[in-house]
Amino acid sequence: MSQSLKDHWLLRPDVDYLNHGSFGATPRCVLAAQQEWITRLETEPIEFLAPERTLLPKLDQVRNRIAKLVHAAAPDIAFVRNATDGVNAVVRSLPLQAGDELLVTNHGYKACTNAVRYAAERCGATVVTANLPFPITDSSEVIDSIAACLTPRTRWILIDHVTSPTGIILPVDEIVQLAHSRDIRIMIDGAHAPGMLPLNLRQTQPDFYTANHHKWLCGPKASGFLYVRDAWQDEVQPTVISHGANSDGYGESRFQSNFNWPGTFDPAPILALPTALDFLAGLHPPTRGDDLTTLMRSNHELVVAGRRVILDRLQIDEPAPESMLGSIATIPIPAWKQRTGEEINAIGQLLRSEHRFELPIFQLNEHLGCLRISAQAYNSLEQYERLASVLGDVRR
Repeated sequence: MSQSLKDHWLLRPDVDYLNHGSFGATPRCVLAAQQEWITRLETEPIEFLAPERTLLPKLDQVRNRIAKLVHAAAPDIAFVRNATDGVNAVVRSLPLQAGDELLVTNHGYKACTNAVRYAAERCGATVVTANLPFPITDSSEVIDSIAACLTPRTRWILIDHVTSPTGIILPVDEIVQLAHSRDIRIMIDGAHAPGMLPLNLRQTQPDFYTANHHKWLCGPKASGFLYVRDAWQDEVQPTVISHGANSDGYGESRFQSNFNWPGTFDPAPILALPTALDFLAGLHPPTRGDDLTTLMRSNHELVVAGRRVILDRLQIDEPAPESMLGSIATIPIPAWKQRTGEEINAIGQLLRSEHRFELPIFQLNEHLGCLRISAQAYNSLEQYERLASVLGDVRR
């Protein structure tokens, strides 16, 4: 990575930032676009922000870009603050009854599984957890683990497209087919997927899909989308009920109306997304528009190479096949196996304060201490090589 390209981000030069997967990092040009939208809003607040004036066409332009990127119909796309917001909207709208079962996995994002448990407790439903293995050798283990937990009472499934704690790509097409063969609705938490993986929702055909713009699409914070199949759009309500629930002119459908206007809000993070898409595509000419294929491949190759450096340095077997990785990779460290949570946290603090690394160091379970690396265009192989060297010293 050339220094000139790295300079497109505001990241501190004295810290090796290997944690794009947590909150992303927004390029300078995208922040400038966001500020320009804010300035335009404050110049004419009513004209800019009122739904009956010029807000909706601006939102629809971004909606069309997202729909094209994920191969979905634009009317099926709504905007949310983030993927957690999207999961909450769907699970709290489900017509659940006592005795129903909702299925999640042990690799799921804690905030989203918390939302599922909250919705289940309110109506007497049960949350069932499918225990996916990690380390893992083949995606069939994921399907087998989920299939073993399905019962006639299973009504809804939540899976990650790319798991946050373990960094593995789940076989979403096959899991959706499994769910639909049992007449079970399925939602995919795609928080990490857009910008990391090619998406085709027409092919995958989930009932619900939600994702962030601020992670691998490098958009501003507090911006994401929710896809809902046409069959369920009358049922799904946003987490904030506002004017669109019973007012005309807030969108082409009641689904759009409900989500287009949560009340007075700042749409600048959403409206700056096209700038982010153009910037990312432009990192690898001659790609342009919404073609992020070369960037995604480059980031995947970098995280695979970085993981290999660390595995070789610490003499660790690969915890997941390269085919199940996108742009993040989690590595269990055998030397941390008997460490307490406090000791694992202390290692993370040491890597940050003394060695200037920013990356997640965490206890996956009571027996497994892990680290997770990310790869974005501003990263370089030298950063992972330095990390591997430091980890060898820390282990000793």
